[in-house]
Amino acid sequence: MQPETIAQALAIACRSVDPVDARLLLEYVLHTKHAFLLTHPEHRLTEQQSATFSQLIQERAKGLPVAYLTGERPFYDLTFQVTNAVLIPRPETELLVEWALQLIPADRSKRILDLGTGSGAIAITIAKHRPQAHVTAVDLSPDALAVARRNAEALGITHLKLIAGNWFDELSAEKFDLIVSNPPYVAEHDPHLQQGDLRFEPEVALSAGGDGLACIDHIIAAAPGHLAANGWLLLEHGYDQAEACRGLLQQAGFNNICSKPDLAGIMRVSGGQLNFSV
Repeated sequence: MQPETIAQALAIACRSVDPVDARLLLEYVLHTKHAFLLTHPEHRLTEQQSATFSQLIQERAKGLPVAYLTGERPFYDLTFQVTNAVLIPRPETELLVEWALQLIPADRSKRILDLGTGSGAIAITIAKHRPQAHVTAVDLSPDALAVARRNAEALGITHLKLIAGNWFDELSAEKFDLIVSNPPYVAEHDPHLQQGDLRFEPEVALSAGGDGLACIDHIIAAAPGHLAANGWLLLEHGYDQAEACRGLLQQAGFNNICSKPDLAGIMRVSGGQLNFSV
C-alpha cells in the first residue's frame, strides 16, 4: 500500500477535526508551511509521518489544544513554546502588548512589570521590541516560569528578570513605569470553562472565582504602591468587565482611564495613569 499524500491525509483528518487544525498539525509533522501543502498536494508522507499525524489528529479529536500538541503558538511576531502549565497565548492579548509598546519610548530605559506572565509572551514580546527596557515578570507557578525562561533563552532575551511570587508580594517597594497583566478573570461558573481549549488549560490562570474580578481588583488596588510618577497600569479582562475595571481604576486614583477593543470589537483591555509627583 502506497503512503498517503498530503491531500489524502488532510481529507481523512477533516472527518474528525476542523480543517484549520488538521492543516496546522500536518505543517508541524512535515516541518513546513501552508504554501507547501497547497502547492504539493501529491507529496507523500513517510510511514512515520503518517503515524504521527494520525496520532495527533486522534488527540485533537479528543479536544486537546493544537498548541499543546505542537508545543508552540505564534504570538505577535514571535513563536512561543507552550505546555499545559501555561495559558495558550491568544490574538486578543496582542492588544495589551500594542498599547504597552505605545507607552514605552524606544530610546529610553523604562521599567516594566508583567504580572502572571505564564509563557512569558507579553513580557518577552515587550522586551524584544524595547531592548532598552528593564522588564520584570512574575508568576506563582514554577512550571510556568520554567516555560517563560526557555522562551526568553530561545528568543535571545537577556534583559528580563523572572520572579516566583504572588502578584506584588516579592517586589518589596520596587517601582515601575508600566505594569501590565493578563490575570485570571473568568467567572467561577462561566460555561466557557467547560468548552474548547479552556477545558485543558490551567484553571488557576483562567478563573478568579466568583464574578472573576478578584485578581483584577487586587492588582488595581495594589498597583499605586509600585508605580513611578505618571506610571500606567494596563489590564486584559473579560468581554463584560470593562466598565467594572474602569470603575476600580477610578476608585484607586487613576486618571486618563479608558478601554480599548480587540479585533472582534470587544472591549478587552482597560488602563489608566497614576498622576502624582515624587
